Amino acid sequence: MKRILLFVLTNLAVVVVLGIVANILGLNRFLTANGLDLTALLGFALVMGFGGAIISLLMSKPIAKMSTGAQVINDSPDPTHRWIVQTVERFAQKAQIGMPEVAIYEGEPNAFATGAFKNSALVAVSTGLLQSMNREEVEAVIGHEVAHVANGDMVTMTLIQGVMNTFVVFISRIVGYFVDKVILRNQDDGPGIGYYATTIIMDILLGVLAAIIVAWFSRQREYRADAGAAELMGRKEPMINALARLGGLEPGELPQSVKTMGIGSKAGMLALFSSHPPIEARIQALRDAR
Repeated sequence: MKRILLFVLTNLAVVVVLGIVANILGLNRFLTANGLDLTALLGFALVMGFGGAIISLLMSKPIAKMSTGAQVINDSPDPTHRWIVQTVERFAQKAQIGMPEVAIYEGEPNAFATGAFKNSALVAVSTGLLQSMNREEVEAVIGHEVAHVANGDMVTMTLIQGVMNTFVVFISRIVGYFVDKVILRNQDDGPGIGYYATTIIMDILLGVLAAIIVAWFSRQREYRADAGAAELMGRKEPMINALARLGGLEPGELPQSVKTMGIGSKAGMLALFSSHPPIEARIQALRDAR
């Protein structure tokens, strides 16, 4: 709940700062003179940036279950299921978080964690993961996901995405009005084609830049989750072995809503947009850690 409150306060602070900067630079007078209400624009940017992100976060668990077909196994009598649940429970207690829901889904090797609150999260592993790794490696992967939950990474990444969305919406419309009214000298009361065309272009360009920034933060959270798994396991070799094993596999594709909380991806030529660092870099970071 504290992180949700931080999420709300941070987005409000971003809007307040944007409003102050606009007033200092005189943008409010320019915008008002050209028919754009700065307060309304700030409110729109807040709703678009914060609203979509918080709704996505609050709905993350049911969306993840539906999109992956994950089946909750907390009460399953199956021995393998019981072992997975007990592993999650042991790590959750060590990380001092509430017991997550535990699920299994059909798919290639992967796992993820999601949920708006760290005391009621969801940790899911794929059948492919269970088939391709030994138990110690699977435990390390589960530790990685529990570390994501304990670190509050779901809320953190949603917060960053929400802030980026707010900036994109606000700046693209400011630039759109400038191009329309100053460069193209549109004298109509409302915005012209220059505003709409520029806004669309800026939404795309700034959206790409925002995606790069969010991906960078996601990669840093992966290093931290790897270290968290090593701490929960009591040694780093199991996580190193799990990553090495993953390096020789093709990780299963996850839905976008939980992709940043999976265990891996292959960046290729799109490394700047990758939510995960290269496997080799993650292994090296663990080896270098004290």
